[in-house]
Amino acid sequence: MINQQLLHPESIVVIGGSNNVHKLGGAMVRNIIQGGYKGTLRIVNPKEDEVQGIKVFHDAKELPPTDLAILVVAAKFCPGYVDYLAAEKQVKAFIIISAGFGEETKEGALLEQHILDTCEKYGCALIGPNCIGLLNNYHHSVFTKPIPKLHPQGVDFLSGSGATAVFILESAVIKGLQFNSVWSTGNGKQIGIEDVLQYMDEHFDPEHDSKVKLLYIENINDPDKLLLHASSLIRKGCRIAAIKAGSSESGSRAASSHTGAIASSDSAVEALFRKAGIVRCFSREELTTVGCIFTLPPLTGKNFAIVTHAGGPGVMLTDALSKGGLNVPKLDGPVAEELKSKLFPGSSVSNPIDILATGTPEQLGIAIDYCEHKFEGIDAICVIFGTPGLVKLYEAYDVLHKKILECKKPVFPVLPCLNTAGPEVAEFLEKGHVNFSDEVTLATALTQVMKTPKPAPAEIELSGVDVPRIRKIIDGIDTNGYISPDKVRELLTCAKIPVVPEMVSDSKKALVDFAEKIGYPVVAKVVGPIHKSDVGGVALNIRSAKHLELEFDRMMKIKDARGVMVQKMLKGTELFVGAKYEPRFGHVVLCGLGGIFVEVLKDVSSGLAPLSYDEAFSMIRSLKAYKIIQGTRGQKGINQKRFAEIIVRLSTLLRFATEIKEMDINPLLADENDVVAVDARILVEK
Repeated sequence: MINQQLLHPESIVVIGGSNNVHKLGGAMVRNIIQGGYKGTLRIVNPKEDEVQGIKVFHDAKELPPTDLAILVVAAKFCPGYVDYLAAEKQVKAFIIISAGFGEETKEGALLEQHILDTCEKYGCALIGPNCIGLLNNYHHSVFTKPIPKLHPQGVDFLSGSGATAVFILESAVIKGLQFNSVWSTGNGKQIGIEDVLQYMDEHFDPEHDSKVKLLYIENINDPDKLLLHASSLIRKGCRIAAIKAGSSESGSRAASSHTGAIASSDSAVEALFRKAGIVRCFSREELTTVGCIFTLPPLTGKNFAIVTHAGGPGVMLTDALSKGGLNVPKLDGPVAEELKSKLFPGSSVSNPIDILATGTPEQLGIAIDYCEHKFEGIDAICVIFGTPGLVKLYEAYDVLHKKILECKKPVFPVLPCLNTAGPEVAEFLEKGHVNFSDEVTLATALTQVMKTPKPAPAEIELSGVDVPRIRKIIDGIDTNGYISPDKVRELLTCAKIPVVPEMVSDSKKALVDFAEKIGYPVVAKVVGPIHKSDVGGVALNIRSAKHLELEFDRMMKIKDARGVMVQKMLKGTELFVGAKYEPRFGHVVLCGLGGIFVEVLKDVSSGLAPLSYDEAFSMIRSLKAYKIIQGTRGQKGINQKRFAEIIVRLSTLLRFATEIKEMDINPLLADENDVVAVDARILVEK
């Protein structure tokens, strides 16, 4: 419940404000005053008569009606203050800085619930408890530093952790990143990150609101709300990046399917962010770097020109961009020779464009102009320029400032000399620019931005999937556990997922007759044990009836064997598609290389069902093994369209069969023409 009393209070009271700026209450008052708050600031402190120049109320009963109350007192006193202020002083918004609530003890959780119940009763907004506060252009109600430079078009930053928010702000400030608001939600008892996004989405003003949101998330309490409002904001022109901390707590868990072994809460987060169009980051440096990228004109392609006066950083940036799938194309021909003639002897223009340590500010400007206007196929320009001790950096950075304003292509300044050129960099940032002091961090962040797909459409791709038949099969299953191969085959057929010809039987003669019908070679697999390979339950390349009979006899002696499956033996690249149901998130669909490589390499990508075709292609392309899928070293690539279709169809099947908790199709055999399911397992829990 975010209201105007929280965002634009006409009056604020700090309960526990003091003169000691080294304590929470004193620091809070200092920041509100120094932030230029234009409303009425009140303070309650029974031991002081005046706090930082402001007359003090000794008791809350002496207060006039007030919009916003900030509590900086021990947790045990907070419920009483909230009860009284809401009921008697018409307070409609609370920011509770105090810790010692549900994050620590059961008793603290009861105090927290009491506060929430009171706020809900009187229609009050509640930030916290256990937070650093709220910072916007109207009031600086935080007790921490740094206070970043605020601008209406700056970044909206939302954090579930106060201390981490401070570290992220520190990282951002030295890059020149400006802010519009900082929200520290703490325990998020009433207002969490999802709720702030909802408010920003429902009240979005494209003319005046910030279009960049950075998130630090420790708990996703409502994945659907996060997905809905993040994707909606992105469709409205916003850009969002986020860190989700704590995703690997589960780690790889023991499970009975390949998917269960590799799927974790992190897979669900990856899938959710992909569907929403959120750029995922893994460190505060990466998050703030992406935030800086978002302030520049959007990238329209993958081709970068690098202008530098230091060869090494240019090479490292080239390597890092290339590793991320971005391009640093070679520049040659008459235009390159023309540029070279305007630089000092020994300069290189092949890309990176190295103007040497002796290069002048004028030559820096010329090189940027050539990348902007004359070299074809360049989408963005990276400028690495520190201090070699030979150039007046104020002049060089002034040239860079002017070129950034002139260029339609994004220009990424990499100014690494924060120690020896601190004043020069600071002046450059004061002009409203950002600085990427490390070229490899920049390349990593650019890679994350470029590989993040647009928000997925809300519509479900039915693609001829027989939903009524799927429901009939699922409803007809009366026990929990792995379902029989014939039921698996029926479900895949309903989803129009191609399956290899097969027969399951405990009759040797029936299986031999089937093999004769479909033609040798065939594959035999034991039915019963979950991990067939582990118990010797798979035999390949069976080329005769006698060989098949021997394998049948051997497999039927394996513990828990109920029969044998015979399939036509096919050749192709082994792929994998699987899914696992994650509480609150729904089905997480995974894909990658198949066979034994699934759990060995763990090179999988994830998406949240139901999936669109764009999401499926994005999943495929994000695999480290994508070059194998494309075809490499003389090997033909697979039919990616058919692979994407199977991923989408499987996600649609799962959308209408939530009783499926785990499943995998491993392997799918793929070539340039088709992709066919060879083996599959489905775990149903009703």
